[in-house]
Amino acid sequence: MNRRIAYLGIACMTVLLSACADMGNIKPQAQRMDANTLGSGSAISQSAANDAALWPQQQWWRAYGDAQLDALIATALSDSPNLHIAEARVRQAQSYAGLAESATLPNVSASTSMTRQLFSAHDFIPPPEAGNYAWYNRVAVEATYDLDLWGRHRQELAAALDEVKVSAAESQMARLALENNIVRSYVQLSLQYALKDIAEDTLSHREKGLQVMRKRLAAGLATEMDVTQLEAAIPPLHIQIEQYDEAIVVLRNQLAAFTGKGPAEGEKIKRPTLALDNNAWLRLPAVLPADLIGRRPDVAARRWGVEAAGKQIEAAKAAFYPDINLMAFIGFQGIGFSNFLKGDSAIRGIGPAISLPIFDGGRLRSNLGAHTAAYDIAVESYNGTLIHALESVANTLVVAQSLQQQKTLNDGALLTASKARTLASKGFAAGMTDFLVLLNSEVALLTQEQQRAQITARMLESHAALMLALGGGYQPEPQSQQTNSNKDKP
Repeated sequence: MNRRIAYLGIACMTVLLSACADMGNIKPQAQRMDANTLGSGSAISQSAANDAALWPQQQWWRAYGDAQLDALIATALSDSPNLHIAEARVRQAQSYAGLAESATLPNVSASTSMTRQLFSAHDFIPPPEAGNYAWYNRVAVEATYDLDLWGRHRQELAAALDEVKVSAAESQMARLALENNIVRSYVQLSLQYALKDIAEDTLSHREKGLQVMRKRLAAGLATEMDVTQLEAAIPPLHIQIEQYDEAIVVLRNQLAAFTGKGPAEGEKIKRPTLALDNNAWLRLPAVLPADLIGRRPDVAARRWGVEAAGKQIEAAKAAFYPDINLMAFIGFQGIGFSNFLKGDSAIRGIGPAISLPIFDGGRLRSNLGAHTAAYDIAVESYNGTLIHALESVANTLVVAQSLQQQKTLNDGALLTASKARTLASKGFAAGMTDFLVLLNSEVALLTQEQQRAQITARMLESHAALMLALGGGYQPEPQSQQTNSNKDKP
């Protein structure tokens, strides 16, 4: 008898499975790139091979040695609305994961109803209630449980948990972008102060030259045209200084906004005192590019997005198979109140509920196709992010190496321009050098000093760019999780 029941069950299951909707051979088309197959290029390989460095620390900006910068970033990480939004998205993803988890667990509920109604005289209700009004009462505890034989709810839960990881990685990316923006704006603030100093120094020398020229005019050694030409060279410097003051105020306001504060807080920001080891920002960790998968939050987010999309495909496939729910209830039911809660009014029951997709107008295939396309999009997004990650590291190193060469060239040019202005100043003061020679020497020195300030600022920014390219202290998942996540999905 037991064997016959087993055969009957197998036969019924075979019939049910054969009656399921057709998946239509829908499969993903995209393939994830292996980071190890991407050529890193000479800039990356040389920097990683020569004096390899550690991965960035969580507080990488402390390398600049500026306490005010540290305080600004600490305030921003605490009060920035953009970070609060990112954190709220993580909580939102966690709540959605909780909803997905609830589908994998039994559902127990209690219900009660008391309805006064007119019963039919020709129904199963006996007299005296038949054909009359009476109370119909029911109280019961009901339980349902989806057996999830094909794993649809489990895959949806796994996908939701991966989405939590996506949101967490994106939150870290928002944090890193905020830190990077503050550092860049702070470096620009430092640059504007340096350029203003150069302009003020040049203005001071030209005003001294103008005094000498006026004395020469009074002595009959110069013409009115000479004085006028020198006077005309001074207002542009005043305009430059005013422009630098404007930029300083704007950058202060920008920094205050990054920290979640108003312009009044920006007015409290003092002149930066940045200092950085010129060689520290040229060194890379030894293992690249593969480790970027775990070290960059944007790459990690796209990778978890692929994982989630793959599990959504499995959930969509499971929807093609029969859905079996177990249902049970226990309680009391009766007409009127006199016998409502007595033992002979008790009700109870248990049984399965089976739903079988046979013909749905292509809804399930369309759903599977949509999730498959979403998987392909996620894979290509991951591939593109990985390629961009390597590009950003390589470009940052190329810029850094070029800036070192520019600084070396600028050192020589600055020394020569400074010597030329000193000689021109002495010659002009002694009446042996034309004022045009002095102006030309000052313009040459101003140009070289401005270039030095800009090169220094770009070097400081390059360090921030490299920290961003390397993930800025983002903590990767445990090695076991990284290994599992690299396995090919559907």
